[in-house]
Amino acid sequence: MADANPTEWHVVVAIGGAGLLLLVITVFVGLARRLRQPAVIGEMAAGIVLGPSVLGLVGGDLPDVLFPPAVRPYLTVVAQIGVLLFMFVIGWEFDRSMVAAHRNRAVLIWVGSLALPMTLGMGLALLLYRHTDLVGRDGVPAVGFALYLGVAMSVTAFPVLARIIVDHGLQSRSLGVLALALAAADDVFAWCVLAVSVALVTVSGLGGYLSVVAWSAVYLACMVWVVRPVAAIAARRLSASAAPYLTVALAGGVFASAFATSAIGIHAIFGAFCFGLVMPRGSDGAVLRQAVEPIRQVGLVLMPVFFVVTGLSVDLTTFTGSTLLLTGVIIAVACLGKLGGVALPARLSGMSARDATALGLLMNTRGLTELVILSVGFSLGLLSVQLYSAMVVMALFTTAMAAPLLALTLREGPARSVSPPPEPADTDLAGLSARTE
Repeated sequence: MADANPTEWHVVVAIGGAGLLLLVITVFVGLARRLRQPAVIGEMAAGIVLGPSVLGLVGGDLPDVLFPPAVRPYLTVVAQIGVLLFMFVIGWEFDRSMVAAHRNRAVLIWVGSLALPMTLGMGLALLLYRHTDLVGRDGVPAVGFALYLGVAMSVTAFPVLARIIVDHGLQSRSLGVLALALAAADDVFAWCVLAVSVALVTVSGLGGYLSVVAWSAVYLACMVWVVRPVAAIAARRLSASAAPYLTVALAGGVFASAFATSAIGIHAIFGAFCFGLVMPRGSDGAVLRQAVEPIRQVGLVLMPVFFVVTGLSVDLTTFTGSTLLLTGVIIAVACLGKLGGVALPARLSGMSARDATALGLLMNTRGLTELVILSVGFSLGLLSVQLYSAMVVMALFTTAMAAPLLALTLREGPARSVSPPPEPADTDLAGLSARTE
């Protein structure tokens, strides 16, 4: 069959590979649950295990046998669709009122949560920039690389954070609500700075950059003054019976918006995120809420493919003594920047030492949001395989440490569930809302 029609055979192999990875990830998610870790830990670990870091050591080049190079583009497309749907839901779930309600106390902490990790990340980037073997390709501008690494160090995984907060019963306490508000604001800022970083890397010359800025302004104007009011009118006039058709229209809008930003030069994920961000809320969003749920569920199925595509690019076998040292430095910078940048201003704002430390631990959670940012940098040639692998390990470490250290800090012992959302809420596509519905 492969000789008769290679393309059809590649599709068949891709389908079989997708089935295998979904089953493997299910097992790893179950193991993560038993260890009282978010499901994203199991998904990230499964992706690394199926790649050259673990499966590649068995012999016979199993990663290439199970996921041949000719098949991986198909899996990449599926993974990108999952990521775009994820970014749309993230934008849809962003609650502006939550941020506004904690504006007075949050401003000082929010500035610290971004300033220190970004400063440390950019400083580390300028040191690493001298080592050409750590930058993915030649010609990457130092400013773009520094901005990118600064963002990667300062981001917080809002979806995973929401699940950890629910598991510890913090959703109705000021600590949990404040953490969600800060994480939401962090992520919006991070995506904006990442867009600037991507533009600096992908365009050449002042004229090219000004063109990106101009088209970005046109795009944002269309989203705010055309797409948003049209969506609001449709949401008010459509009945609940129209929700299935609206789901199809929303998915089409996600992909069209993603294509537009990709064509502009600021990556497809920003288009998906902005499309979700401009969707109407409140009473106008009742029908939309029904229409978004199928998109959330489809993304829930497709996102695990992203973890394997990520894992196939992570090769821990290339680690040397210097790479291990680099990984340790990256983890130290990430933890110091986020924990210090949050806990210190939290104490200055009047929080107790325990709550300030707990808030820092929550904000140090990275998870899938970090992997999305890392995949963007890797695809643009900002990161070498070694640096990309080290950053993935950092994301895994900082996410895994959050729940047990938070339980220890709050003196709660093992994490407990308080009215948890439908399983699996922490896969980063369900239960994203700060409302923990």
